Amino acid sequence: MSHSLTPTAQLHTRLQIPDSLQIAPKVLCHATSLRKATRRISQLYDAVLAPCGLRSTQRSILMQVARNQAPALTELAASLVIDRSALAQNLKPLEREGLIAVSVDPDDKRSRRVNLTQAGLDKLLQSQVLWEQAQQCFETSLGPQQAWELRELLARIAMLDYGDKCSVQMAQNL
Repeated sequence: MSHSLTPTAQLHTRLQIPDSLQIAPKVLCHATSLRKATRRISQLYDAVLAPCGLRSTQRSILMQVARNQAPALTELAASLVIDRSALAQNLKPLEREGLIAVSVDPDDKRSRRVNLTQAGLDKLLQSQVLWEQAQQCFETSLGPQQAWELRELLARIAMLDYGDKCSVQMAQNL
């Protein structure tokens, strides 16, 4: 006769966590810390932008399209530091709402370009005051100097290339 635990009993059984996973609370994972901060800031911007019907991620995409004037999908993905498949998923609602149009590049039939529509431009203009309010709220909470320093640091982080240097280190550690 087997005395295995029921699924409910297994949930209440404490696991023995190996020492290698006992990391001091002050030694937080950089990725986790950045994700938590990003989620918190996104919550602020999403709440402030809600009256115009845009999420902060959608506004960011529309702004990049406006800045780059009909970028190719590859260019847009690179400027947003997002992979093409994730970008394609994020573009679908914007295209459905008529805020952007995705079309074949007339100079390179293999490439697709993203164009801002008049409705997209109108939505950006409508969201501008709300975005400025979110910016001001964040800067007031953090402080203008620290907000500027954070933007500078985050811009540097976004430009880092971890490629070969980290791959070689990881291979040596295996």
